Amino acid sequence: MLAGYFMKSASSQDAQRQVPPPQNDAALVRTLLNENLSDRDFNFATIAEACSGKKVLPLDGSPPHQRVTAAIGLALSETIAALNQPDSPVRKLRRINEASRFFEDGLLTRIHAMPGLDCEIPPTRSGEHQRSGYPDLRITDQKSGNVFYLDPKLVEQGSAASTFRSFYFEPKNKTLKINDDAVHLLIGIEHDGNAGQWTFTGWRIVDLSTLRVRLKAEFQASNADLYQKTNLSLPTPTP
Repeated sequence: MLAGYFMKSASSQDAQRQVPPPQNDAALVRTLLNENLSDRDFNFATIAEACSGKKVLPLDGSPPHQRVTAAIGLALSETIAALNQPDSPVRKLRRINEASRFFEDGLLTRIHAMPGLDCEIPPTRSGEHQRSGYPDLRITDQKSGNVFYLDPKLVEQGSAASTFRSFYFEPKNKTLKINDDAVHLLIGIEHDGNAGQWTFTGWRIVDLSTLRVRLKAEFQASNADLYQKTNLSLPTPTP
């Protein structure tokens, strides 16, 4: 049901969005509730293909796959060594999540400099090179033409078994960045949790072709939605 819904959305990306009448909204909500989407899980490869029309290929032992994974490992070792230095820019950050950008930049620069490989920010369907959204990097093995998507994530030591949500994929037609049949890899980069003095200690590589994901259905509103048409009331001065 979910895959079919995404495929229908992707095939109609050029059509103008129509605001459904209220009775259709109510029917849609009832349909979604009846699907019990929050209690189900889905294969990420199925979801990605349904949204993009592109296959998620498994990582294997072929020469192109070995070349790219070896390059990722070398680039990670060099990037970790650089960001563990006392004068590392990540030491000035308030939150560890802000360090992700430095790993993305370090991997992009180092992998792209390696012979036979290209690395870039993947373009959206509209052709823009957008940093936000999945995936973060696109690697091409020049000899084979194989494409690999790479998504670096930071994870604190000892939290690998945590149930905290740390991977997100939000399919949007215009900003979708999956434009190739490709291997999808996630790199979990471990840190020691020492705020302001973070040390990065290693990494785990995850083949997303076997990942199971869940859908969190929620209705949301921004501050602008909530407060734009209201007036601020001030407290009455006390005598």
